[in-house]
Amino acid sequence: MSRTEPSTWRVAVIAFDGMTPFHLSVPCLVFSGRPGADAKSHFALTVCGAGTDAPLATSAGFGIVPSHGLEALQDADIVVMPAWYDDCRPAPPALLDALRAAHARGACIVALCLGAFPVAEAGLLDGRTVATHWALAAELARRHPRVKVDPDVLYVDDGDVLTSAGVAAGIDCCLHLMRRLCGADAANHVARMLVVAPHRQGGQAQFIERPLPASPSDGRLSAVLEWVTRHLGEEHGIDDLARRAAMSRRNFTRHFRQATGTSFKQWLLAQRLAHARWMLETSDAAVEVVAQEAGFGSALSLRQHFRAALQTSPAAYRKAFRRGADG
Repeated sequence: MSRTEPSTWRVAVIAFDGMTPFHLSVPCLVFSGRPGADAKSHFALTVCGAGTDAPLATSAGFGIVPSHGLEALQDADIVVMPAWYDDCRPAPPALLDALRAAHARGACIVALCLGAFPVAEAGLLDGRTVATHWALAAELARRHPRVKVDPDVLYVDDGDVLTSAGVAAGIDCCLHLMRRLCGADAANHVARMLVVAPHRQGGQAQFIERPLPASPSDGRLSAVLEWVTRHLGEEHGIDDLARRAAMSRRNFTRHFRQATGTSFKQWLLAQRLAHARWMLETSDAAVEVVAQEAGFGSALSLRQHFRAALQTSPAAYRKAFRRGADG
């Protein structure tokens, strides 16, 4: 953000003719209204039409009438570009100019799914690592060689620009930004209302072969993973967990990869980092205590993993989140 954190973040969501209404609803659902009873900051949301015709047509056969045009981007703290057309057609100059001006003024730009195409066309993704839907990641990279496209991740937070993969990842990305601005409790409140996972790491794989339990063994695996999240401070070996799930080591490893899209080691690290972040955001516990309860063993280990994963220290992370949540 370009200015001191406001008590109300003004969010402008761009709508355009022929868009899919569900993509428009994603940021609107997350950022509309107060994020939670305990949150000290909230969002004022405006839908802005990219075009002069009203109502704007949608792919679902009904029209929408935005309350404002692109001029509303001039006052926005956050500008959300929802998924663009499937054919990735060039964006109109007025939209590109509005995106450039908003970013130059200091607005945070959020490009969801194929929304990365117009944002890249505006030149705002040059030199950055970004996410988009895996099916068109190669096309984005081909058109914009100065953009590093990661086809595997759910979303990328690059500070003043965030990008995400498909629809569900768009929810993850918006919740992540809310978490960054208002803290974990506010984002968790919204996630509960939407009945979605409160937090998924941006680096998690887009494609998960079988995300929901489909057999008794998958149900046992889910129960074991839930148990692990309640005992992050303990050591966890694959052999012990496989026995707890009544599986062989090989079957446990295979089912785990199918269910989560990652290795157990990577998953466990993500869970521990998430728990450490939550403790830093919501408590005054010393870093040494956070490290022990999250399963890192020592403050030094926690600092090393924090630096590698988040490019910051636990102390700096806590300070940033306390400042953001306090408005």
